[in-house]
Amino acid sequence: MRVWIFFLICLAGKTLAAPTEEEPVVEEEVEVGANPVQVETGEFDEAIEVEEDVIAENPCLNHHCKKGKVCEVDDSNQPMCVCQDPLTCPAPVGEFEHVCGTNNKTYESSCHFFATKCALEGTKKGHKLHLDYIGPCKFIAPCLDNELNEFPLRMRDWLKNVLVTMYERDEEHNLLTEKQKLRVKKIYENEKRLQAGEHSLDLLALDFEKNYNMYIFPVHWQFGQLDQHPVDGFLSHTELSPLRAPLIPMEHCTTSFFEQCDADQDKYIAIEEWASCFGIKEQDIDNDLVI
Repeated sequence: MRVWIFFLICLAGKTLAAPTEEEPVVEEEVEVGANPVQVETGEFDEAIEVEEDVIAENPCLNHHCKKGKVCEVDDSNQPMCVCQDPLTCPAPVGEFEHVCGTNNKTYESSCHFFATKCALEGTKKGHKLHLDYIGPCKFIAPCLDNELNEFPLRMRDWLKNVLVTMYERDEEHNLLTEKQKLRVKKIYENEKRLQAGEHSLDLLALDFEKNYNMYIFPVHWQFGQLDQHPVDGFLSHTELSPLRAPLIPMEHCTTSFFEQCDADQDKYIAIEEWASCFGIKEQDIDNDLVI
């Protein structure tokens, strides 16, 4: 848990942009929102259209392509997006820039990965290829049933501590909206709140039972941070990735957990499925808390 808290504090205040590629759930790329729970995925997002005041002579200067593609001008001087040659990607500075694909292959950087994926568009291989996690590919131990049951205990506590940390740092970094601050203030000032630290699973389970109401908003908040493109009450594969990709190397049950959340196996995680995964009762699911 100490590693998790250090991880989220280091990432506090970073803004994520979200991609346009909309593929089904449970395992890959792109980013969203301003959320320290998520890795800063500047190199993992697929660019969205941005309006600019400057009218450039080169049409490509104001034309943005998703990751894996670059802009070229056609014979009519119109901008178009084409797949990037992986050889044109910048050389990685270090191993920390490597990413692992779902084909268990390590790519030098997210640029190399998305350029490769783009070249496979329209093929079965390309459809199945996703960014699995950040860092070089390594052995991920199988998630045992008892470990899978323990995962939400730590995850819930982590989300609560993320919000508390953001609240404490908000004056300097403006991390929360006014509505969010009002919700988190109640958790922060509650003297019954379990302080951040390394706790036994039994204590985490007991705290959830005794202080259940403290966990309702953090679970809803994280869903809202991910549900951005579009905001529709469902998490796609792409929207979920900024949270799961950095977690997998640290938590080997991450993939199994999010796959289990997709109860109806439709490749999307609805707010009801998400809340249920974290032990939130059906009567406490409230779309007004997804802020």
